[in-house]
Amino acid sequence: MRGHEHSDNDLSGTVHGFVVQAGSVHGGIHVSGGGAREDVPQPWQLPPSVRITDRTDELRALELHRCRAMEDGHPTLAAVSGLGGVGKTAVALAWLHTLRPHFPGGQLYADLGAQAPDGPADPGEVVGRFLRALGVPTGQVPPALGERVALYRSLTADRQLVVLLDDAATAAQVRPLLPAGRCVTAVTSRRRMPGLSLDGGHVIHLEPLSTEAAVELLDSTLADGRVAAQPEEARALVLLCAGLPLAVRIAGARLAARPRQGITAMVRALSEEHERLEALAIEGDHDVRAALDLSYQGLPPTAARLYRLLGLHPGREFGGPVAQALLGEDAAEALDALYDANLLVDVAEASGGERYRFHDLVRLHAAARAAQDESADERTAALLRIGRHYLANADRAEEIIEPRRALLERDFEPECVVEEDFGADGGQADAEGALDWLERELPNLMAVVRLARPMGAPELAWQLTDALWPLFPRRKLYREWREAHEEGLLAAEEAGDEEAACRMLTSGALGKLATGAPAEGLAMFERAAASFLERGDALGHARTLNYRGLAHQRLGRPDRAADLFARAADALPACGDLRAGALARFNLADVAFSQGRYEDAAVDAEAARLTLEAAGDAYNAARAAGLTGRACVHLGRLGRAESELSAALSALRSQAAGFEAARVLGGLAQLSERRGQPWQARQYYREALSLYSSVGRSGSAEADEARTRLGALEPPEPVAPDPEVPGPGPSGDAQGDADA
Repeated sequence: MRGHEHSDNDLSGTVHGFVVQAGSVHGGIHVSGGGAREDVPQPWQLPPSVRITDRTDELRALELHRCRAMEDGHPTLAAVSGLGGVGKTAVALAWLHTLRPHFPGGQLYADLGAQAPDGPADPGEVVGRFLRALGVPTGQVPPALGERVALYRSLTADRQLVVLLDDAATAAQVRPLLPAGRCVTAVTSRRRMPGLSLDGGHVIHLEPLSTEAAVELLDSTLADGRVAAQPEEARALVLLCAGLPLAVRIAGARLAARPRQGITAMVRALSEEHERLEALAIEGDHDVRAALDLSYQGLPPTAARLYRLLGLHPGREFGGPVAQALLGEDAAEALDALYDANLLVDVAEASGGERYRFHDLVRLHAAARAAQDESADERTAALLRIGRHYLANADRAEEIIEPRRALLERDFEPECVVEEDFGADGGQADAEGALDWLERELPNLMAVVRLARPMGAPELAWQLTDALWPLFPRRKLYREWREAHEEGLLAAEEAGDEEAACRMLTSGALGKLATGAPAEGLAMFERAAASFLERGDALGHARTLNYRGLAHQRLGRPDRAADLFARAADALPACGDLRAGALARFNLADVAFSQGRYEDAAVDAEAARLTLEAAGDAYNAARAAGLTGRACVHLGRLGRAESELSAALSALRSQAAGFEAARVLGGLAQLSERRGQPWQARQYYREALSLYSSVGRSGSAEADEARTRLGALEPPEPVAPDPEVPGPGPSGDAQGDADA
């Protein structure tokens, strides 16, 4: 358990549009420009395919639809529906895997979670993952769903790729995820989706296998001659499985593990399970559940217990370390037993590492067995182990990403931690690998946050939310940012922990600023300020002065913002936080610059730079230098302006800080204008506009100003000469602009 002195999030910067341009949030949030990166490998995310039988007609229909769509120049969309366990995903994968040679642009996969315990996946979250897989740097993924979808379709317009949207809940969930161009998309769902026909989709509905095909599947699962030796018994067995491939495979796996057992014994046992389920009046999916009960009864005790405990897992997927956290050293062998029994699906090829998931029917069965075979205390203890496992690893990730951030106390036992793999570079996990792990596990982490209070562990909610802080602004996960902090605040209040509540208020309010809700953010900052004041926490209260200044600045109240920044610049150093005080002074300089008080801006920005350099904060020091340089342009101190702006641009480019680099380029452009160099000014403005566009800020006030000034500098369109009037000859004195 790590204990830390409390420290709220430091944030400096000007708030624009729908995002906070952050100066430093305990380590900085840096973004870079350029659209999709060309050096990113193609995504190949489809899970491995499994053997299918008797689906020739369906595969032929899917391929015929694709060929017709290509002939018409349209994207291909196909929806495969059917009962749970009927093989929808298997058919879609069998088709899509054959297309790989013809679609070199890659393969995208998403489990849309119609049957998931934490509810269907959010389309905005999914399309964000797709954009990153296609090479869009994380800082350039737009915050709004509409903007994400527009970028996704732009990137896929000329790309040949296939997309599998598995277990969809509704057509509305699917539509934002449809690529453009001549891409191929397959959707699976238990529901028929006639609405997708309006989008050009071909809808097919899978029926259970014929008896002959189901027998063939059973024979291939066993591969030992028993089906040929007992054909009638094999037919009886697949009839009890109702032709559902999932049930046939589970029954076959049980038989395969018992090579000396005849099929007759399996038929008898499965018949008895059917009768038991009917007697208990369990509705639906009897055939799969009967096979699951038999398979469960045949598991080794450790595997059976892991099956039950994993049935309590609140998310859709899990890795081997989660199983180890639940069961200890026996987990690897137990996982192998569950996989061999066809009770787990290996999704490692799709998501990397050691990853598993249950078919939704299997998960429901495992949870039911846990409710029946584990006591309430044992179930709660298992959930706490899962939650603390995720908390411990989120804590590790946070320490890698933001090592300077002071953390609240975390409630887990280090000696019991099973470390997740964050990816290594030279044997050392890096910040990007830690961020990737947090984002990959975010559905599971959010599920724990939601579950913490109901299971009597409210501290898990706010501790895990606090550990997730580095992820939200860096990957622009605004919906989760808001939801986690709302739940974390309720949990902290329920636990009576004012320190934790203030952290939830301030971190959550920063999310409000980032999503264009400064009034709500201001109310949260003021509530935290009152709490700090009441508890005598001078440092916490001083930090809220800076935060409240940002909110007032966003609300169009620069004088009130400047007053708060000035108070913060005085109070924070007095409380021992020199760096935070310098950030407040930088914000004060920014307000002065926006009001045309360039001398004040230059003085405060330079003072901020000196302190930030001494504190080792190179990023914010470069921002301060850039602001000093821009102020010097207006003051006519052109030599110093060039020195400050050039140094700032070099530093900001090295840190991939796209927005701030664009602001400095705007300053260099104005410097060139003052020196009578319109060609150079145009070059700087064009580069600045390109950067603003690449970081999703083409509509910002800075971009608008650069666009206007560039337009004023553009040479006029040449006028066609009047054929009646002779133009200048070779010795004429007409002069052209070199950039015309």
